[in-house]
Amino acid sequence: MKNCEYQQIDPGALGTSNTRTSTTLPCGRKNSQRPRRKWEVFPGKNRFFCDGRIMMGRQCGVLPLTIGLILITSGLFFTFDCPFLVHHLTVFIPVIGGVLFVFVIITLLQTSFTDPGILPRALPDEAVDIERQIDNSGSSTYRPPPRTKEILINDQVVKLKYCFTCKMFRPPRTSHCSLCDNCVERFDHHCPWVGNCVGKRNYRFFYAFIVSLSFLTSFIFGCVITHLTLRSQGVNGIIQAIQDSPASIAELVICFFSIWSILGLSGFHTYLVASNLTTNEDIKGSWSSKRGEESGNPYTYNNIFTNCCVVLCGPMPPSLIDRRGFLPPDDAPQTVTSDTELPPFMSKNDANMEENCQEFANSCTA
Repeated sequence: MKNCEYQQIDPGALGTSNTRTSTTLPCGRKNSQRPRRKWEVFPGKNRFFCDGRIMMGRQCGVLPLTIGLILITSGLFFTFDCPFLVHHLTVFIPVIGGVLFVFVIITLLQTSFTDPGILPRALPDEAVDIERQIDNSGSSTYRPPPRTKEILINDQVVKLKYCFTCKMFRPPRTSHCSLCDNCVERFDHHCPWVGNCVGKRNYRFFYAFIVSLSFLTSFIFGCVITHLTLRSQGVNGIIQAIQDSPASIAELVICFFSIWSILGLSGFHTYLVASNLTTNEDIKGSWSSKRGEESGNPYTYNNIFTNCCVVLCGPMPPSLIDRRGFLPPDDAPQTVTSDTELPPFMSKNDANMEENCQEFANSCTA
């Protein structure tokens, strides 16, 4: 007889342990993983806030400066100039200034936080199919020259360039922004002052912002000059007026150096709106004779009023990137649940467990 120490195992306890093992198989993982939204894996260089409701460019450090200059100048105006002007002129001065200020802030935030018209990148299968169609030769390290397609718009040939980053042919008036790393529809320019690209979906807000800002700056500039003029009509003149309201000098300096650029920018974009052009097209001379051939703008309606209505008053196109949508289940990591089929050694019933224990006991007592 062999001396063997063993302890009888309760089959019921084994069954309970087996049941617990099947429910805790994922090794601490939860049975259901939180679904991820598309903005969390967005390939472009953008920042998202409020669960994807707000998006901005990656380089948005100048935007706080823009907001700060507007807030400081307007705050000084309402604090030091408006009380004097209300007492000597009319109460409508702070009302007009307040309406302009609110409109400027709203349009600025809309320009900064709105999707400018980003086009989604081609899916892997789509990219492979396009590459197979247009590039049948060359090694994997060889990058062919820029490829183009030609289409006809209003009896004029327009070239579509291939985007190597987004793996697609860019639609008409679309350009790839190197700062945001996205193809933007009807791309105008990337504006660091608003911290975002300006394109098809937010150009109307940008135009309203610069026009209203030019009115606000001109209004404050004129009111400050009027304030100092009325104060200097006393015995001590302009020196005493400056001493009584030193904040007005700071407002004059800010408005004087900014009003010319703001008015110039507003006038330039008014010309672009009336011509149905973009800044990108105007700088490149896409529809002028700079390239040695006469070519008119195929997108213009040959009417200033119609061009303005199309650019500024047309329906708002929907966002194409669906940044708050959920990723498909195929893209989510697979998890093991309690219903998952277990290996054979973990699916033995209690009867087999008891037989194995009896055989083990007999072998030790033999």
